[in-house]
Amino acid sequence: MKLKGRVIVITGAASGIGRASALRFAAERPEGLVVSDLPGQGAALDTLVRTLADEHGVPAIAVPADVGVEADVQSLVAQTEARFGRVDVFFSNAGLIRDGDENAPDTEWSLNFQVHVMAHVYAARAVVPGMRARGEGYLMSTASAAGLLTSLPSATYAVSKHSAIALAEFLAIRHGDAGIRVSVLCPQAVDTPMIQNRPGSSAAKADGVLGADAVAQCVVEGIEAESFLILPHAEVVDYFRRKANDYDRWLGGMRRFAARLRGG
Repeated sequence: MKLKGRVIVITGAASGIGRASALRFAAERPEGLVVSDLPGQGAALDTLVRTLADEHGVPAIAVPADVGVEADVQSLVAQTEARFGRVDVFFSNAGLIRDGDENAPDTEWSLNFQVHVMAHVYAARAVVPGMRARGEGYLMSTASAAGLLTSLPSATYAVSKHSAIALAEFLAIRHGDAGIRVSVLCPQAVDTPMIQNRPGSSAAKADGVLGADAVAQCVVEGIEAESFLILPHAEVVDYFRRKANDYDRWLGGMRRFAARLRGG
């Protein structure tokens, strides 16, 4: 899919990959951009809208929303349709990360699943009927390499990101023949507020930290190619293949790596 002339919604747009993607999408001359983030990010969203309009000439509006609340997602889509008539691309990008193992409080598990899984469910519920009626549309979500591999510091993050990829697979299979394309973005470390000031070493940081602008370029290229997996870090596909080829060996290697991180 080409982004020229499209109406695009981006969540988690106040900073990081979301903001960089909005600016990169603007270069493709979309018909309209709708940027969204938590209500407390309203000032950052308004600044982004002015930049999109004044510097790039792209019609844009800001719609604050909590993507973990279905009514907010429904309102986001309704306001987009009221302004631009439809949603061609929904980029479900909002995310969070906190360290924790299986003993993390239920509230942490619930929060991760609301933001990383149910937010994508809510988006699909809101936009798929219209996309199917028009015979085309694009669902784009940000998961993580942790969803293909794992995250040693955070079980809540890794498990919910695995679920996000599983949902994207289902949507791609269920709606592909109706003209709806699905991509899932799976980077390792990206220079965004999410990873800044996080202590300790990780496999992701060992392979290099990409800038958000570089990831946004990968997103555009992935959408144009209609690739299901968008992998800004080329190493991830090799890791994923090794995991699939010999799961037990991969688990053993990850245990040894975890021990090194613990100093054991």
